Amino acid sequence: MGVEAGAQVARARALAVLRIRSRALAIALLPAAAAVILLAGGSTGHFVGPGWSVARVVVSVLALVVLLAAGVVALVVARARPAVSPTVAIAEEAAPDLYRLVRDLADRLDVPAPSAIALTPDCDSWLEDRTHPAHGPPAPRSADEIAGAGSGRHLHRRTATAPVLVIGSPFLWWMRVGELRAVLAPVVAGTGPSAQPDIAAARRFVRGLDAAVAASADRGRCPGLRLACAGIGWVARLMLRGCQVHASEMERGVAAAAAERAQAVDYGLRIVAQEQVGLAYAGWDRLLTRVALPAWRMGRWPSRLDAGVVAALTELSRRDRLAEGFASRLGERPACDLLEEPGAIDEATSLLAARLFHGGPAESGPDWSPVDWQEYPDEVVDRKWRTDAARLHRVLDTLGVRRAPDPSAPHSGGPAPDPDPDPTVHASVGPTLARVLDHLTPADGAETAAEHPDAYGDDPALTRATEDRVREHDENFGHEGTTGHLGHLGHEGPSGHPGDEAPVGHPGDEDTPAANPRSATLATHLGVEVAREEAAATPPAAGQKADTPPWDDGALPLFPLQPPRTDRELLTDHVTAMVCCAAMDTVGATPGLDWLDGPTLLVDGVRVADLAPRVLSLVEDGDAAPLRAWLVELGIRPEKPVRLG
Repeated sequence: MGVEAGAQVARARALAVLRIRSRALAIALLPAAAAVILLAGGSTGHFVGPGWSVARVVVSVLALVVLLAAGVVALVVARARPAVSPTVAIAEEAAPDLYRLVRDLADRLDVPAPSAIALTPDCDSWLEDRTHPAHGPPAPRSADEIAGAGSGRHLHRRTATAPVLVIGSPFLWWMRVGELRAVLAPVVAGTGPSAQPDIAAARRFVRGLDAAVAASADRGRCPGLRLACAGIGWVARLMLRGCQVHASEMERGVAAAAAERAQAVDYGLRIVAQEQVGLAYAGWDRLLTRVALPAWRMGRWPSRLDAGVVAALTELSRRDRLAEGFASRLGERPACDLLEEPGAIDEATSLLAARLFHGGPAESGPDWSPVDWQEYPDEVVDRKWRTDAARLHRVLDTLGVRRAPDPSAPHSGGPAPDPDPDPTVHASVGPTLARVLDHLTPADGAETAAEHPDAYGDDPALTRATEDRVREHDENFGHEGTTGHLGHLGHEGPSGHPGDEAPVGHPGDEDTPAANPRSATLATHLGVEVAREEAAATPPAAGQKADTPPWDDGALPLFPLQPPRTDRELLTDHVTAMVCCAAMDTVGATPGLDWLDGPTLLVDGVRVADLAPRVLSLVEDGDAAPLRAWLVELGIRPEKPVRLG
């Protein structure tokens, strides 16, 4: 009964959408109908006289103009390329067991089987219609960002217009086979209402209007064509607004009918599987923001992100009592066993994730190469810390901060100097942690930020780079904070860490006056230096494929994970990197990877967890005592030069 009720509601709303299309057609034909009446009246001698002659000419011209405009709008709506989600196509030869599972599920639900299967780097699953002529045949491989991890024929279809089943790739690696079947049941059940002719026609009309609005928004045209596009866009938006309520209710009816139909399939297991959906969502978000993002910024992309989700969630189950028992499921058959080559598909989805969430090139190259998890500490963490430390010392050089303290000069802050200093150390001109500590620790009557003039001057390129950072923040995140990737990847603080309560602002903006003027000055110059490097970087589009994807390639990243870091956050990261470099070069500490927190410092094989508050105390308050005490406790010598990247 529930299935029929949901389907009836969806069909009623679909008919309402189609009636809007019919009304638009009637309005376009109305002047032509009036012109026919006037012409017929004149030929029969009923409408005679100069007034009627003028009316016939005016109405006929108006009818021709309206018909021409309506024809152009109809052509654009019919031919405009609807948006397609970036996915990795999975050919049947690459996953025969997965296709068999989906077919069996469709048979149990008594609905048409999806036409093909694709993966997306997100924790969600849905059906997507790709029957538009611009997309080629159903489920075309060329319509995907990466043309699959295998080749072969498409899945056998009961109907020629069956949609494509898009599955979140983290589900395949974390979920067991039974859990995946339970999660996909309501999704596959949606192919039943999708096959209803009225619903399919209404969806095509709405997608065409949406595509027409997007096509008319292109500004790269001559003024005359731009004016025509503005008119087409106005008409398409007008009809789209009229369809909005009916289309939303139609989709709700389709979802209700599909959910009701899926109740008969593994209902008890679906409850357990929904818990795994939430857990996979949290692990994927954490992995992207804490682990993958630092690698992407270094020009490396982790090639096994989906496998990393399993490691991250296993670590979470070890730390969190709420997740206890989830790791015991790992003994069952994982859903990724349904793939013939899970490693190749994981690599393809990992590269797509890097493009969507960071804007990297479509193919590997000298400045954009994959990295395995075993190589992550050395290839990403170590390089990141040493590169940040080198940038920090370059900015200090620009500000005129001396490289090595004078042992004969009075100490300006912190603990007293060594009464018997090592002359070889003080004679060194290499970069040291002590240089950073001394500069960020103001003495009594320390200079203000104004005593350091802007060492970068009025460089127009730097001004544009800084403005671009602010503009990028506004366009992607507005003034309210971050948005989730693919629409719902969770809300993060400015550091990308869930639960971070620090305010989000423009790069360089601070809500409160800086307690440490030296820190504020250094942070500002560091932000400009980062903007300079970003402005000089090669644009991602240089490495993209020649084939045009069905989504806007120039808008990458489509789903930024977090806003640009503020200048104070940049300074905190760089000081932390300098401390880690000193620890590695003096006490033999090693870089490590924490699946939940990202790059981490290991001292004697033990993860250091108390460094962040000590660095914040130095950066925000100019108090180096906690950090110096920590350095003494571990035996780290801040006056010893470190190796930079």
